[in-house]
Amino acid sequence: MSSFAVGSASAIGAAARDLLVTVAMTQTRSQPQGTAARRLVETLVVNGIDTVFCVPGESYLAVLDALADVKDQIRVVTCRHEAGAANMAEAYGKLTGKPGLCMVTRGPGATHASIGVHTAHQDSTPMILFVGQIALTDRGRGAFQEVDYREVFGGLAKWATEIETPARTVEIVERAFATALQGRMGPVVVALPENILHDDGGPAPVRAVTPARSALPAAFVAQVRETLAKAERPLLVLGGSGWTQEASDAVAGWCERIGLPVSLSFRRKDILKNDHPCYVGDLGLGCNPKLIARAKGADLIIAVGARLGENPTQGYTLFEREGLADRLIHIHPGPEELGRVWPTLLSAAADNSLAALALSEIDPGRTWHDEAAIGHGDYQAFSTPVPVTGAVNMSECMAHLNDAVPPDAVVTNGAGNFAAWLHRFYRHKACRTQLAPTSGAMGYGFPAAIGAKAVHPDREVICIAGDGDFMMLAQELATAVQHGLNIITVVVDNGTYGTIRMHQEGHYPGRVIATDLKNPDFVKYAEAFGAFGVRCERTEDFPSALTAARAAAKTQPALIHLITDAEDIAPNRTISGLRKG
Repeated sequence: MSSFAVGSASAIGAAARDLLVTVAMTQTRSQPQGTAARRLVETLVVNGIDTVFCVPGESYLAVLDALADVKDQIRVVTCRHEAGAANMAEAYGKLTGKPGLCMVTRGPGATHASIGVHTAHQDSTPMILFVGQIALTDRGRGAFQEVDYREVFGGLAKWATEIETPARTVEIVERAFATALQGRMGPVVVALPENILHDDGGPAPVRAVTPARSALPAAFVAQVRETLAKAERPLLVLGGSGWTQEASDAVAGWCERIGLPVSLSFRRKDILKNDHPCYVGDLGLGCNPKLIARAKGADLIIAVGARLGENPTQGYTLFEREGLADRLIHIHPGPEELGRVWPTLLSAAADNSLAALALSEIDPGRTWHDEAAIGHGDYQAFSTPVPVTGAVNMSECMAHLNDAVPPDAVVTNGAGNFAAWLHRFYRHKACRTQLAPTSGAMGYGFPAAIGAKAVHPDREVICIAGDGDFMMLAQELATAVQHGLNIITVVVDNGTYGTIRMHQEGHYPGRVIATDLKNPDFVKYAEAFGAFGVRCERTEDFPSALTAARAAAKTQPALIHLITDAEDIAPNRTISGLRKG
């Protein structure tokens, strides 16, 4: 079992049996022992789930009642919007490697939560969404808030189902865990018809689900060694989910020993320390032109975990299919991703961490230290602050953030041009310190930070959010205050939907429509919820604002209202320059 799994099955099974005895002895009279609702909650406990994010609903009251009996084992975080709850659960899945658990009510509750399911699917994050459902006896009548969840979530989730036989509750929930964790990780949606939750739930769970993990065959590893030994300009690309610290350390040591240049995929910058001497940058939006040239010129690409989708391949232009079949080794946990877009020289379906551990034992008989040094130098130059026209230089602010916070600080963001400054100028120093949606979902970063603080209450958690991005789910500040999840949020306020404005100015210069924003005073907004707020309008004031926010976050959530100029629409880009063409 990999290191992030929920632990020894035998140990958890014994602990779970003891817990279930305790729960049985403390049952309230609201529900008899052994109902489907209680079997569901027992299965969560056995599988090591310690947090559930929810917006309560009458359709699954029986499950909430069952959670009341295990509140010492499972923390219930009550959220203000289902999208917020789903994003928190997705963040939990990214950080722990266990499925993030979200519970919402039927109809509008489920559709609100769908954005988190989409992000979990795009980001390969283990997650389970439990949805209250109408009674089975009313199905097909167009009942109040009726939705066919198999149909609605069929294309968003790895599996969408409904518990129709209460005696199979444990079976279905255990399958949900296995499906979320095996192969390419992802989300599962389980609907809970309200009329079956009080029925006999069938057999109790016995032990935790142990997900299957595929390793690389020895013959395949030998082929990789032979191919790598012949390469003059190799490039290792790491991506995907499920990375353990052990695997990250192993691949880091391997690359350093042989001087293998290594790049990270879009919004996966925390797989490897960014100060590693072989790190050459991330293949994301606003990519370093020198890294693009390096990838195009590589005579061997070894991709582990990365799907090589649209953003890391620069709109599918980074490679040409002709010739790629002679220089791409693709390893991914989901076999459906292999050969999906790009032809390969070698391919294998294997767990990312197990694959990395196997590859790290390879001795190709040669090194590429000079290539790695050049590539790392290119990365360092590209991530050095750049000049801007306005009073706030976001590149310098992000560089200061990098120097100020501890190496294990978790940094989150949603979507927007503001994130380009973070990704380019902040250097991650530890595994699982980045929460960022490869799905490009606005509103993700703020609830993700709240979810991260629930996982790591002892670590600093900083959200970098655009003004439009933050306002998507700003009401979750109430959740942070209520549950004592004291995160720091930097709201980058340039008064516009920056990404769309940039494209608008590029295609229709000067014809601004639908992208301007009228924002509140975010300091007063924070204070209204009982959080700390400070305004910052100059680069030189950011260090003191951050210091004040970090001090305040010891006892309450904190927010920095950072006023920036829309003219500096992106690193090395201005609106004036876009208008000039």
